[in-house]
Amino acid sequence: MDAMIARNANIDLNLLTALDALLEEQSVTAAADRLGLSGPAMSRTLGRIRRTTGDPVLVRAGRHMVPTPRALEIRAEVRRLVEAAQGVLAPSAPADPAQLARVFTINANDLFVTAVGPRLVARVAREAPQVVLRFLGESYVDLPLLRDGAADLELGVIDSPEPEIVREELFVDRSVAVVRDGHPLTTGTLTARRFADASHLNFSRRGRLIGPVDAALAARGLRRKVIATVPTFTASLMMVRDSDAVGLTSERAGAATVRSLGLRTLPIPLELPPMTMEMAWHPRQEADAGHRWLRGVVRETVREAVRDVPPVEV
Repeated sequence: MDAMIARNANIDLNLLTALDALLEEQSVTAAADRLGLSGPAMSRTLGRIRRTTGDPVLVRAGRHMVPTPRALEIRAEVRRLVEAAQGVLAPSAPADPAQLARVFTINANDLFVTAVGPRLVARVAREAPQVVLRFLGESYVDLPLLRDGAADLELGVIDSPEPEIVREELFVDRSVAVVRDGHPLTTGTLTARRFADASHLNFSRRGRLIGPVDAALAARGLRRKVIATVPTFTASLMMVRDSDAVGLTSERAGAATVRSLGLRTLPIPLELPPMTMEMAWHPRQEADAGHRWLRGVVRETVREAVRDVPPVEV
């Protein structure tokens, strides 16, 4: 049967489904009912099958129809091919995490990895012991990691220029100031001018010295002094801990790390745009069972990690 199909590249593969029904039912009427066709339509299909195979396939014997020797010969192969086609076209079954053996690559800055990574790794280890998570740090240049297949997921503030990328909002965060315990800004009212007059430390994967804070200060005729910029969230916190510099962090995503270092967060006395934290992936992985499982685990773990973070008091 495989050889016959190869020789006839233009065959309508729907004929296989019809042939399977005819051989199973051994009746044009019953096969038509099974496939939701009219009797005449099934009769025409049988005619096409006969012309394609060069065999009558079914012949009348009294009030019934019986398969020809050729039909009996190919019946099992026809059933196998129809089942294989149905398996290919059917939606993939939900992944069984316990049987999943894959490496998933997640692109995220260290703020996100630090905040969510421990919970995520622990949960994946429990549910899918053969799965390995590989975290990539953000590059100082934009790379199409999702499009190229170098990463399975991206987490954080997504600014990918690829229009096909699928995004899902996880939570909305805001920027807050972070200082060492006992810093002068922790006493008294924190005004925009006091905030601007302090020494500031940026963390930026691209090494930027200015950002939304500077635009908000400029609108008030103020300007801050940035003394350094570092590429990672963790490095900025370590510098803030051992200096009088004022850093920036995310109120919810950075809360656990800030607390663990004994640092203080302060509301920034400016109108700043919110930060939408998202999960993004390429549409080619939309229906992949293992990827769907990973997205569900990440979604639940992230929301659990930030759900109980108390807001920074004004």
